[in-house]
Amino acid sequence: MRASTIIFALLFSYVALLVTAEDYFAEKFDKNWESRWVKAYPKKAENADGEWGWSAGKFYNDAEKDKGLQTTQDAKFYTISAEFPKEFSNRGKDLIIQYTVKFEQNIDCGGGYLKIYPASLDQENMNSESEYNIMFGPDICGSSTRRVHVIFSHNGKNHLIKKEIRPETDEFTHIYRLVVKPDNTYEVYIDGDKKESGSLEEDWDILPPKQIKDPNAHKPSDWVDEKEIADPEDKKPEGWDDIPAEIPDPEASKPDDWDEDLDGEWEAPQIPNPEYKGAWKAKQIPNPAYKGEWVHPLVDNPDYHPNANLYAYDSFKYVGIDIWQVKSGTIFDNILITDSEEKADKWLAEWEVQKEGEKKAHDKHKEEERKKAEAEKASEASEEAEEETDTENDKDEL
Repeated sequence: MRASTIIFALLFSYVALLVTAEDYFAEKFDKNWESRWVKAYPKKAENADGEWGWSAGKFYNDAEKDKGLQTTQDAKFYTISAEFPKEFSNRGKDLIIQYTVKFEQNIDCGGGYLKIYPASLDQENMNSESEYNIMFGPDICGSSTRRVHVIFSHNGKNHLIKKEIRPETDEFTHIYRLVVKPDNTYEVYIDGDKKESGSLEEDWDILPPKQIKDPNAHKPSDWVDEKEIADPEDKKPEGWDDIPAEIPDPEASKPDDWDEDLDGEWEAPQIPNPEYKGAWKAKQIPNPAYKGEWVHPLVDNPDYHPNANLYAYDSFKYVGIDIWQVKSGTIFDNILITDSEEKADKWLAEWEVQKEGEKKAHDKHKEEERKKAEAEKASEASEEAEEETDTENDKDEL
């Protein structure tokens, strides 16, 4: 009887989990995507806003299913957002942010991240200063900036993760996932592989430090922190200071045409003295009075207060893309915001299928480009040969 009760309880818990799991936003960018997304033009005065396209790119697994939101103009800003069906809070629940991004253009400098906004966002006037809750995703610029941003906003300040998470930088579609849990922990996955995890308190400087240097403590005036001292028994050798740094070059000789009446008395040029050893210094020996490096004692920080709700936001209402790109072509797709790991894993499995087909299409596309380039090169060579033949014929006629 007891065993059956336990089994029933487990089944009830599983069913309850399925019932309460919720997808807050799911976007695969079908043909009606423009009815759900609002474009903003914060750089209109400078003519620096880029236009969005809807494309699967140059190579893909499925021409329709793989279509996403694509940047189309180089050296432009891109700003766009979509509203969730309803406002929600992640308080007491897991929050999963997952999406795919494809740097088909072999990106040299530009962002590929998402921002999740509260209800206060003004979509039509959205810009880089618009307040957001979470920013997540890759950012690449040359070899110096290659990182996955995980930024949490608290009390009007944006806090960057202190750990370095490297993004994928090739031209294929990759899937990024951020999981934020009610126990103030997080996980970052790329292509289903866990890349980083830990504590929100430890891996961000959101809270003041638990301990600070004791403001009343000072290094004692008689503290000795010199590891070595000059040996008092060591004596400078006799004649040390009599050795000059330079000496006349013994290989030099007065030129035959030297005229002392006109040129003055000849002197051999100076060269470094191989016997010169520099200024004398006593050898160093361990300092018997050395006490070690003085360590400033720590005390509890009166400004530190633990916060069990670092993970929680009371308002999530929009997802947006707010980026700059030098070279366009990035494709955003499959944006999922949910508390269901099962749903996120389902979309991950769909990406696995897409990845295999995309790789085959990529190889085929590259082979077609290679053949096209060879054909163009052969055609140019043929045209040049014909021109040379025509030139020779013209000469013969003359």
